Amino acid sequence: MHHLMTIGTEHEYSINDREFHALPDSDRILKSICGRYESEIRFGEVMLGKELQKTVLEMVPRQPADELTVLEAQLVKGMNKFNHLFSGRYQLLGLGMHPLAKVHEIPVWDHDEGEYYEIYDRLFDIRQHGWLNIQALQVNLSYESSRDLVHLYNKIRTLLPYLVAVTASSPMVEGVLTGTCDNRLVYYRENQKEIPQICNRIIPERIQSITDYRNQQEEIFSELRARGAEILCEEWVNSSGVIIRFSRRCVEIKALDEQESIHSDMAVSAFIRSLLRCRSLPVERDYDALLELTEEAIRHGTGGMRDDLLHLYEQAWQHATGDERCYLPVIRERITHGSLAEQIRDRVADGGEIMPILSELAACLRENRSYGLHG
Repeated sequence: MHHLMTIGTEHEYSINDREFHALPDSDRILKSICGRYESEIRFGEVMLGKELQKTVLEMVPRQPADELTVLEAQLVKGMNKFNHLFSGRYQLLGLGMHPLAKVHEIPVWDHDEGEYYEIYDRLFDIRQHGWLNIQALQVNLSYESSRDLVHLYNKIRTLLPYLVAVTASSPMVEGVLTGTCDNRLVYYRENQKEIPQICNRIIPERIQSITDYRNQQEEIFSELRARGAEILCEEWVNSSGVIIRFSRRCVEIKALDEQESIHSDMAVSAFIRSLLRCRSLPVERDYDALLELTEEAIRHGTGGMRDDLLHLYEQAWQHATGDERCYLPVIRERITHGSLAEQIRDRVADGGEIMPILSELAACLRENRSYGLHG
């Protein structure tokens, strides 16, 4: 495993007014910047793009980087530029789902790429949670050789339950605490249930070779062709917790809830990358055990896995670069005091109102700081 995997990230934020009504304005925002309804535009140091739902904007650094501080700097500049332009009108919010948005009030992007959405809608019905109210942090890690790729993929799949636990940030659906920490994944893993291989219960099977992966992908493609959906036979159709993007020479982790700030997203990235340097990890390898652990993480966040997570954190710290160690204390905080979902849940359960919490979380994004750091 090479020492420093180049890393790229993708960040999804809901667009809100001052009262945290989700606003379906992604098209207006993009047009106001570039003069046309574009899907993705250059915006200083970042790319700004649309998502399926018009209430969300995606922000991506223009360049992947070897150092997280470099990646973070691009994103912070993009965020500052956005806030400078739109401060009176919009506030962005992280989290894995918008906690208040009602799914029937969220419109779908209706400018280009409509042919993809029509097919998705015919196969799966996209007007539901799992399609229209999800915000992910995606982490893309480069690989060097086929052997490196297989090793990286297999290692990441065993880390997924632990990463889900630490990043859970969607405890509330349509204004109601559900008792589950990661509602985004509850909906996400069901959103294409008509073809279960696409999401593969979030944890994919171990692979021995790239051929194994291609064969799994071909199974999905043949299911899609049988339903007249050839247009979806692309590498991005796979929705497992980790997928391979051959076109970008990277492995893409899709199981992570968006966090409240860019700094916290970088902390998650630091945790992942430093763990991948460990020769052997003290994690489950058995497929059924991984599925069970993922269930635990979705339901309870870090609550039921604290000892295992602290053990992993020690490993991460030992193998981290100086750059990564700047961020890792955020992860220790999430392990010790609970994921964002647990912290929000506990505050609301203690009689706290959600609005002041959302204001605080939006301020964390604007000011690029982590929520609830206990010093």
